[in-house]
Amino acid sequence: MRDNMGLALQRPPTPGELRSAAAETGRMMFELPYIWQRPLAKVLGHVVEVVGWEKVEALRADGRAVLALTPHLGCFEIVSLYIGERMPMTVLYRPPKQSVIEPILRAGREQGNIKLAPADLGGVRRLIKALRQGEATGLLPDQAPGKGEGLWSPFFGKPAYTMTLAGRLSEVQDTAVLLFWGERIAGRGWRIHVFEPHEEVSGTLDERVHAINRNIEHLVRQCPTQYLWAYNRYKVPAGVTPAPQE
Repeated sequence: MRDNMGLALQRPPTPGELRSAAAETGRMMFELPYIWQRPLAKVLGHVVEVVGWEKVEALRADGRAVLALTPHLGCFEIVSLYIGERMPMTVLYRPPKQSVIEPILRAGREQGNIKLAPADLGGVRRLIKALRQGEATGLLPDQAPGKGEGLWSPFFGKPAYTMTLAGRLSEVQDTAVLLFWGERIAGRGWRIHVFEPHEEVSGTLDERVHAINRNIEHLVRQCPTQYLWAYNRYKVPAGVTPAPQE
């Protein structure tokens, strides 16, 4: 956490910043059972504010599909549930390593108008089909992919093996990229933020992947203590050639 957070801050984090980041990781672990196990209406009742939702409505009125990118910042689970309560949405997910958890995960996430798509070729086809039908899709763009599913891209100045899927989905006709994050408001609930990309996601696939990483950086800098720094974002997945050394 200290090393990864230092890359974003461009200095060593203070003990207070580290304590805050560790506390936020703890809150994430405790909020998941609550979100997955409580009635949807009760959970969404703890969304105290939504900032920027008019951007979603404007895109829908224009007949465009929404590619919702939700990095590991704040409460990412609440974002998809909020969107899925208001429109059809297909969300990418990776089945957990412990199969006993999967029914709990699916029951918690597949609520409202949400459909889950596994992170395989069939799931990707379902995401593309949803976008072509003008529906919303969602995924965590900073999740480390497997071999053949990513490329090396700078993330806070350090090479990170980054999924290409988000970039490919952004190429689907009439699709617009929006970034979301659920800010934790201690003792109250969550405030959902909706952003248009700080930097346009366009060009070649490589350019789109790099732009998405820079957009995530811009988001994380707004509240670095709520980013999941404990996640091994810089790992070299099995079978992947390490990033070239400069």
